[in-house]
Amino acid sequence: MFVYLSKKIAIPNNIKLRSVAWNSEHGYIACGGEDGLLKVLKLDSGGGKETGARGLAAPSNLSMNQTLEGHGGAVQCVIWNSSFQKLTTSDQCGLIIVWMFYKALGIYKMYRTTDGAKWSYWYEEMINNRNKSIVASMAWTGDGQRICIVYQDGAVIVGSVDGNRIWGKEIKGNTLCHVAWSPDSKMLLFGMSNGEIHIYDNQGNYCTKLLAHCLANATGAANIAAIDWYNGRHGYIEPDCPSLAICFDNGRAQIMTSEQDDNPVLIDTGMTVVKAQWNHRGSALAVAGSQRSTTQDKDVNVVQFYSPFGEHLRTLKVPGQEITAASWEGGGLRIALAVDSFIYFANIRPDYKWGYCANTVVYTYTKPEKVEHCVVFWDSNSGEKNVKYVRNLISVTAFGDHCILATRAEDTTRQLYVLVLCNSIGTPLESKYIDIEPCYVTLTSTHVIASSREAFYIWQFKSTKKLTAMEVNTAVSKKRDGREKVYHVDDTPSGAGKGMLDFSKAFAPTSDLICCVCASDKLLVVGRESGTFNCYSLPHVALINKHIINYRPHAISLNCNSSRLAIIDISGILTFFDLEAKWVNPDGQEVMGQQLDFERKDVWDMKWAEDNAELFAMMEKTRMYIFRNLDPEEPLLSSGYICKFEDLQIKSVLLDEIMKDPDHPNKESVVDVDIKSLRDTRDLLEKVGIEDAAQFIEDNPHPRLWRLLAESALENLDLKTAQQAFVRCRDFPGIEFVKRLKNLQSETMRSAEVAAYFKRFEEAERMYIDMDRRDLAVNLRIKLGDWFRVVQLLKSGSGTGDDTKLRQAWNAIGDYYADRQKWNNAVTYYLQGNNQERLADCYYMMEDFEGLDKMADSLPENHKLLPDIAKMFATVGMCSESVAAYLKANDVKSALDTCVYLNQWDQAVDLAKTHNVREIDSLLAKYASHLLEKNKRWQAIELYKKANHFLDAAKLMFQIAEEASKNKAKPLRTKKIYVLAAQLVESYHEQMKVQSKLRTKSQKRTEASSALAGLLEEEALATSDTRIIDNCWRGAEAYHFFLLAQRQLYQGYVDASMKTAMHLMDYEDVLDPVHIYSLLGLGACANRAFGVCSKAMSKLESSATLPEDVREQYESLAMQIFTKHSPKDARSSKSECPNCETNIHDWTTVCPSCETKFPVCIVTGRPLLEYQFWMCSTCKHRAHEGEIRRFNACPLCHTPISS
Repeated sequence: MFVYLSKKIAIPNNIKLRSVAWNSEHGYIACGGEDGLLKVLKLDSGGGKETGARGLAAPSNLSMNQTLEGHGGAVQCVIWNSSFQKLTTSDQCGLIIVWMFYKALGIYKMYRTTDGAKWSYWYEEMINNRNKSIVASMAWTGDGQRICIVYQDGAVIVGSVDGNRIWGKEIKGNTLCHVAWSPDSKMLLFGMSNGEIHIYDNQGNYCTKLLAHCLANATGAANIAAIDWYNGRHGYIEPDCPSLAICFDNGRAQIMTSEQDDNPVLIDTGMTVVKAQWNHRGSALAVAGSQRSTTQDKDVNVVQFYSPFGEHLRTLKVPGQEITAASWEGGGLRIALAVDSFIYFANIRPDYKWGYCANTVVYTYTKPEKVEHCVVFWDSNSGEKNVKYVRNLISVTAFGDHCILATRAEDTTRQLYVLVLCNSIGTPLESKYIDIEPCYVTLTSTHVIASSREAFYIWQFKSTKKLTAMEVNTAVSKKRDGREKVYHVDDTPSGAGKGMLDFSKAFAPTSDLICCVCASDKLLVVGRESGTFNCYSLPHVALINKHIINYRPHAISLNCNSSRLAIIDISGILTFFDLEAKWVNPDGQEVMGQQLDFERKDVWDMKWAEDNAELFAMMEKTRMYIFRNLDPEEPLLSSGYICKFEDLQIKSVLLDEIMKDPDHPNKESVVDVDIKSLRDTRDLLEKVGIEDAAQFIEDNPHPRLWRLLAESALENLDLKTAQQAFVRCRDFPGIEFVKRLKNLQSETMRSAEVAAYFKRFEEAERMYIDMDRRDLAVNLRIKLGDWFRVVQLLKSGSGTGDDTKLRQAWNAIGDYYADRQKWNNAVTYYLQGNNQERLADCYYMMEDFEGLDKMADSLPENHKLLPDIAKMFATVGMCSESVAAYLKANDVKSALDTCVYLNQWDQAVDLAKTHNVREIDSLLAKYASHLLEKNKRWQAIELYKKANHFLDAAKLMFQIAEEASKNKAKPLRTKKIYVLAAQLVESYHEQMKVQSKLRTKSQKRTEASSALAGLLEEEALATSDTRIIDNCWRGAEAYHFFLLAQRQLYQGYVDASMKTAMHLMDYEDVLDPVHIYSLLGLGACANRAFGVCSKAMSKLESSATLPEDVREQYESLAMQIFTKHSPKDARSSKSECPNCETNIHDWTTVCPSCETKFPVCIVTGRPLLEYQFWMCSTCKHRAHEGEIRRFNACPLCHTPISS
């Protein structure tokens, strides 16, 4: 940062000031002094009439100067409540007055004071006088809702903004002198006259004492000079940044992160402190007071500025006898100092973290809700903004097309730093971790140099591929030497050999620390605190010279040819050093390098011109000076930070204006300033003439001026002068343009071409049309890409070739809308331009596949667009449409591949049979084996099913069902698998019948013979799978009756459950016999059919699959049952066989006399002895007609039952 005095306001009658306060929101300044003096002032800019004053950091016009009357004694304490626009003041008599700004209906309400001679904007709202003691200090909370007033006798009063008293307290035995609120308004810090600081909560309860670590080893009594706790309203510059500042009058100070911080930042200012205050961001602490001057043997008023981490930023010396108060402006750009009977204003030029590269302003700021820095990449031309958030940001450096973000890595093991190389939109291109702290960073077109206080690190970031042909040799040598190097500042590198990346030597101490660095493409200059400059060659890092000056540099910069070095010292004095000058010292030795006889004070920024080694611009206070060979031009009012100086034009950015609203940067914040020669040339061309302007440019040559002359000569059709000027500025396209103009005979045609050259296209088009050369107007618009205007021009006339150009225009407009993804509009124009290829793309992007299908149908066979359309259909799974397009293009193989890719195997098989493609079956088998190898049997089943290989799918399904049965899976799931397998077999049957019918039609056989032929063919094809084909429903039947029996048992139908379980004895090959006979025994026992139960228990006891201990358990259970009950059935129901009339058990499925088999009802589990029953159309199983009416689907195969 840089600080300089800018304005002084004298108080009438030489009344000494005691206090000063600056309203952070509205800019009012209140100052209190002896004899009851209280004034409210306001400084504004001059109204913005002068363009150079826009964004000026120091508006100095006094727009308000009001004296407030009401105090009788010296006004000692003045504080603002910015939230509610109130002013609270107190004097040495204990009188407290609250002043309020009066505003009505948006207009200041003014009234006359008692003498009737003045107008006033402020009035007394509240008055209070305790009449016991005087006020020592006052403080408002951050939100302005509460105020704490402390009196010297120990009384504390906390009140609300509307004047109500919240609580009061007497702190006895202590004299109070200071008070401060915590940022969250939950604590109060009270400073005592003995130097102690007590902490209370916001209800007045004592908590603890705050330790003054800074007073360790201090001699004598120390009084508290200031307590200031930054409220974090504008964010913190770093996470866990210290924000509580406590200063004592002996110059000792400590900055703490919180009231419990045991390791605060300790500062010894070496001065007598009267006031300390944070700026609006908590990034700078101003400590005001006096310091003993060693040269003048008297006390000098000074203001020291410190960072939150104790780093000394700047010292400001203030004239006068005694400084009594200091206060920051709300934006942190000025500070007001009360000295004797004057108010001094000092301007602050902050060290923003910013840079400029490729027309992009890179700047950073903090947000209260985020711990990261917000880094904004703002394109000043287009207005586009890219934002990224970076933790622990140290600095921002930009040059050319790149930007370097230096950050502190979050590594708990050791301290690391990161250099991130970004482009102009904030995209990280490359990054490097380094061990040294990048205190100073500079950037060239190929190198990044980061320096700590003891060493510097060099990183070549640009590869050989990115270099131009003229830089190749240099790049090769860079690559050979290594891309990263580290050197200690005391080393003497020779440039020979390969550089080393060894950070261990970078931490060696040195007696002369680094304080600044700068670099160009061929030279690196490292400045040291003693005034020594080390000059190193680049890209080979070799120490080539050392130069010494007699002051400490703060910032340095090389001109475009590395011949001169600009130096700004810590006092803001700008000097220059000629690196190439040779002179002979008193010893007769030739010395390289000489200090130039040039000096400017209060300089805070400078920039060399990029195309002229003798041109530079500098900022001195609020003025911009432009120098040519050390001769100044007339200064301009400005507070901008210089971005770029090129082509006799200076681009500066008003960062102060941007930081007021960093989320919405304005293009007006970037200002372009022409230097005097450019302005004079424009004036000569406008007011005098081309000849005089040419002579002036001849005397002051520059490519920009010659270009300006060429453009003016073109406007006047002075082609000879224009050509000469283009030659002088080496503008080859301009020379060619002039030659082309000379070949034109018509003056009007030349004027039209010149208008087009200067981008006055409307004027040029109008001239062409007036000349009846509509074709040239069309060609002009075609070159510009203004296809809408091309269509208008073509429609307004007729001529040969118009149809071709019109189609070109329609297609170009379609491309315009397609690039913006407005597909509907693009389709309209592509249809008019008959651009089928782009039309297909638009249909695809719109997902208008119906339109794409119609387009495919309209195309002729073997059209080159058909395969592309087929691919579009394939990408969205539309197999039929894709196959149709491929077939229309006579590409059967691609059609087959599409079917396979989309898993449409049935269509693939049909397609293969139709076109006699034989490899489809082998491909199907190969893919199926691949799925089976990966144990994807369900996918394989689906594959076989889609390819109409139902029997192969059924085999896999039966395998899965058998495994589920063996693994004791859920019976319902196992039944469903068996049902699916059986349905696949039924599909196989239907397939064989259909094929047989097709052959019958071709051979004209009878229906009976065709059926017989189908059965014979089926039997011949599947002799090895007879068991599966003949008994496909057996597994489903077993599990169906198994579930039915259990359902009946749990519902209480024990007789029906037992009879259903009796049928399960026929399915021992499917179900586990233990499960069958356990269920049968349980149901029989519940039905008191102990005879059936006895037979079931006997089966279980004799089972060879059960372990011995389990069989013993069954035997024990049988003993318990049959010792109580005789093994006889309690009842037995019989029915008559409908065939032989023999009486049989009603659960019997085969008559023992005639061996007639009875089907079993799948609803009840009872045999069907009647001839009237219902049969399922799919599984062919039967049920009682009365029972099936309750169902909507077949209980076994779940086929819907038709009405």
